[in-house]
This record gives sequence, C-alpha cells and structure tokens, in this order.
Amino acid sequence: MKIKLLLATFLCFLPWSSPSAQTIDEIIKKAIEARGGIDKIKAVESERITGRVAFSQGLEGTVVLELERPHKLYSEITVEGQKVLRAYDGKSAGWTVNPFTENKGVVEMSADELKDMPDESDLDGPLVDYKSKGSQVELVGKENSDGKAVYRLKVTSKSGEVRSYLIDCATFLTTKWEGTRKVGNEPLPWESVLSDYREVQRMKFPFKIDQGSPGTEYQQTLTIDKVEINPKIDESHFAKPVAAQAATSTTGPAASKPY
Repeated sequence: MKIKLLLATFLCFLPWSSPSAQTIDEIIKKAIEARGGIDKIKAVESERITGRVAFSQGLEGTVVLELERPHKLYSEITVEGQKVLRAYDGKSAGWTVNPFTENKGVVEMSADELKDMPDESDLDGPLVDYKSKGSQVELVGKENSDGKAVYRLKVTSKSGEVRSYLIDCATFLTTKWEGTRKVGNEPLPWESVLSDYREVQRMKFPFKIDQGSPGTEYQQTLTIDKVEINPKIDESHFAKPVAAQAATSTTGPAASKPY
C-alpha cells in the first residue's frame, strides 16, 4: 500500500501583517506575545515533538519531529512497522527514506525540496524577523471562520511559497492555514486546522492538527502527545540516513502529528 502523505511537515507558525507600518508592528507584537514572547522564542535552541497520526485510509502511526538551530530538521513517521524518514543538515543537504514507495533506499532531496527547507526548519517561524528573511506579508481582510472573527493574511516566503493564515482576532493564535503541497509531483490545494492549544514552558503549541487536500482522500489528523523544549538531540539524525535501519519491520500496525 502506498502512503503518499507521510512526509508532510508539521511545523505551523504564525505570520501576519496589515496595510500600515504601525498596525503591522502592533499585530506582530501581539502575535509574538501570544506564542510566549520574543525572549522565550529566541531561547529555544532545539525542539522535539512526538505524537500520533491517523490517515483517512484507516492507517495509524507515530510521529517524531526534531528541530535544532540553525535550520536542522529530522522527522520520523512509523506506520505498519515501517519508518519514513526525512533529514536536513541545516545547510545544503537533505534526504528522505520512504519504504512505501518504489525506491525504498535513501533519496537525496531535489532542488525544489531543498529550497523550502529553511522555512520548514525555522524554529522561530516566519513571523519573527520576517523582513530580514525576505518574506512579504499582506492583510487580505477580516472574516468569520467557524463562528470566530479572524484575520486572513497572505504570506509569501523568500522561496516563493504562498500561504493564507486565519488568525483569531481575540487570541492572535492561528486557527488555520491554506496553501499548496506536492503529493508526488502533483501540487494540490492543502489546508491545516490547528486547535487544542496548550502551554509548554509558558509557550503555546497546537496539540491537534487536522490537515489534508479538500475533496480528496488525502486527509490526516495529527495528535501531539508531548512537546520538549531544548532537548538533547542525536546529531546523527541530521545526517544522511541509513536505509537498512529505516526499513525495520514489526508485526502489526503501530499504535494509534508546525507541525
């Protein structure tokens, strides 16, 4: 059985803006404060997120996502005893291993994938220092979403990726983002709904993420069990994976997860 969505990135942060410089500064300040404040955000040197993922096909799995400055990323999703790996060294090289595809070995990330990795592996999120990162932010308007007043903001990263974020006008936490994601070589509309925000070391994180491509079979629910701030991470995780280790098998599916 092919699992096409196991390499989805789980990092979901909060960029926003508005027409005037003064309003931009006010909204950015509130957004940073909603997450925990700039000092706490900058003090995070590494992060580990563990949880569970449930796919629309009835499959379930476990998730581990590790991030470390500057821009290092490692993700591991285990489904049916098979591990799907994704690693980025924080500089210029990245690899994937997906035993559910025809090529079960270690595959180097393409130029397009590498182009997006600095954004995906950004511990601060695109809001913090977004101008110096080369991003553009535009306030599209204010609307109602599921009974809540939200701001819709369009964020264009330096790599050219465009996303719309719905930001709760009361809490300044993101409730949803909309954009595109490649499934194989096909770009599909994609949305991610964030909920169940909880406090971890006086910072806010969504502990439930429902995401997928509207109107398709590509749907998944991520449930976070634990967020660790500044854990010690094995540096080998950010190097080229070993395919033989990635394809270990156990009996039965794994027990029933930016971001």
